[in-house]
Amino acid sequence: MQKQTIAALLEAWQQTHHDTIRHIKTLPEKPARYDAFPEAMHPSLVQALHARGIDKLYSHQRRAFDLAMTGTSFTAITPTASGKSYCYHLPVLQTILHDDSARALYLFPTKALAQDQLTDLTALIEATEAPILTYTYDGDTAPTLRQKVRKAGHIVMTNPDMLHAGILPHHTKWVALFENLKFIVIDELHTYKGVFGSHVAHVLRRLQRICAFYGANPTIICTSATIQNPKELAERLTNTPHEIIATSGAPVGKKTFVFYNPPITNPVFGVRKSAVLEVSDLAKELYKAGIQTIVFARSRVTVERIVTYLQALTKHKVNDDSVMGYRGGYLPTERRQIERGLREGRIRTVVSTNALELGIDIGQLQACIMTGYPGTVASAWQQAGRAGRRQDDALIVYVAQSTALDQYIMAHPDFLLGQSPEEALIYPENMMILMDHLKCAAFELPFSTDDSYGEYDVQELLAYLAEEGVLVKTSEQWYWMSDRFPAQTISLRAAAQENVVIIDQSVTGSARVIGEMDRHSAMTLLHEEAIYLHQGVQYQVELLDWEEKKAFVREVEVDYYTDANLAVEMKVLEQDKMRTFHAVQAGYGDVGLVAQATIFNVFPKEVSHPQGM
Repeated sequence: MQKQTIAALLEAWQQTHHDTIRHIKTLPEKPARYDAFPEAMHPSLVQALHARGIDKLYSHQRRAFDLAMTGTSFTAITPTASGKSYCYHLPVLQTILHDDSARALYLFPTKALAQDQLTDLTALIEATEAPILTYTYDGDTAPTLRQKVRKAGHIVMTNPDMLHAGILPHHTKWVALFENLKFIVIDELHTYKGVFGSHVAHVLRRLQRICAFYGANPTIICTSATIQNPKELAERLTNTPHEIIATSGAPVGKKTFVFYNPPITNPVFGVRKSAVLEVSDLAKELYKAGIQTIVFARSRVTVERIVTYLQALTKHKVNDDSVMGYRGGYLPTERRQIERGLREGRIRTVVSTNALELGIDIGQLQACIMTGYPGTVASAWQQAGRAGRRQDDALIVYVAQSTALDQYIMAHPDFLLGQSPEEALIYPENMMILMDHLKCAAFELPFSTDDSYGEYDVQELLAYLAEEGVLVKTSEQWYWMSDRFPAQTISLRAAAQENVVIIDQSVTGSARVIGEMDRHSAMTLLHEEAIYLHQGVQYQVELLDWEEKKAFVREVEVDYYTDANLAVEMKVLEQDKMRTFHAVQAGYGDVGLVAQATIFNVFPKEVSHPQGM
């Protein structure tokens, strides 16, 4: 197979797809801007960078280094693959190389990101030839390793959930970390929004409170994809002033955006040909042209359907894994294998949910296809940034669905290309969230009668907790008195953490776990008789055991897939406020939400969804 260039493919598409390509917009390439290594940079660190072929820094990396070494907290907002990780790796390693007792804590929103960064950082440390110890600390960390991490880890990588429930309540076991903590690194800042971000804001206030108790005042470094309010979010999240690094010195390759609108199949209702089938056809053309591609889809079922269609290209080949899916629910070992296959180039097409929007290293992809509008401008740019990393040319194809919003963007492409990304908002003042974390903070360290908590005056709230019997007040302090462990009962993501395990029993007498799924999704995707798709393989659900949280499946080969209806009922339980805006009434109060899977539909495998989805 002869590899085709993106330019040649585009030229051919303008002939073969002239009726469906609505717009083509090319963003020009930008050259790199460099700065020299700082004179004070440790020789071992310079040696490590030279070993990796780096003899100068991008301008934003140099500015980050200079700010960090003066103890200034900052947030770096630069594009995908611009070397953001060096904005914190370099000052952290510089500090540890000069002071072996120094420590750093890295926070990533997911375990996968932590593992990915561990690999990259370990390679950099090995090149310094210095005995710097770095570990991940999460639910997968072996019990035999945990004590070593607590006592000897120079750099500890974890996630907010583990920090909240596994580290802060047991801070007396982490004295070596907290007494010497010089840096707190928060990667993927833009993911900390809404309820999750509001919870994490309090986890960070609890962390800073414990650091102050042990005499530490760490510098906070944040990195993020582009959002409209990075300074506001960073300062609200960390309760610390931040400098902003918004100008990237990394090179950017030429990006060509193609707006593709499937043909109309029902003129009366404006329904178009299935975006799933059109995406599959375009991905096949990119596959045959030898262009490594990532396809984004909105749902797990859509991911598996596209994988099924694309694997027809390789079904006659033995052990060919050049087309793979990637989504939540795959086992960690399977996800690591897929990431490695992308970096090595063995996987030529990957179909993913937004799970691959985050900065996991998946190599130098050339093309990205979006199946419909991702939901936000920020997500669209994150997905587009997964192709053409660094100076390589990139092709981004946005395939519209029949929805009004998709069709609007087809008519007005500047909605996507000419608009700033959305704001990321949090509200740590939410009283339920504040009270939950105030309990956790009181469990970790007693409050004095003149203490504040972050920027909050909480003495009245502490008095309320004393009335409830969870605190007791002495002459000078408030002490935790309940026999409960508060952090264990508080979910940062405000969702059930228990997943349903999917067990394949296709082979008589044996069973193997092939994946997992959150309980809410399991209602519609793992009900009995459902067709569960996994890497293009069809399984029929024979039993869903809610009590044991297990779904038993068996491999089948059928020409249909299933889709369940979810009946959702919302009732107003109590109305506290009501206000009228023009002709619209807005209410505030308590509501109850009940969701139940009712019936499921069966759709032919090769026919588009009845609503064009």
